[in-house]
Amino acid sequence: MKKTILAVAFMAVAMVSCQDKTKDKVEDATEAVGTEIEATTEQVGDAMDSAATEVVDETKEAAEAGAEKVEETAKEVKDAVKK
Repeated sequence: MKKTILAVAFMAVAMVSCQDKTKDKVEDATEAVGTEIEATTEQVGDAMDSAATEVVDETKEAAEAGAEKVEETAKEVKDAVKK
């Protein structure tokens, strides 16, 4: 009976000890994942800002090119009317 009680007590101590180590590992893993998510989120934000800036720049360039083409065509039509 004493051996059984001692064995159960030993198992309980071992389980509690393992739980603490497991909890520590889970906390460390959770912290690492949080840090990784934070870094990735920052990179995504930077990429989005960069892409938005590129889109704005390309839109401006396209608008300027379109405006130049319209002015060119208008000049050609004006010259054609004068002839």
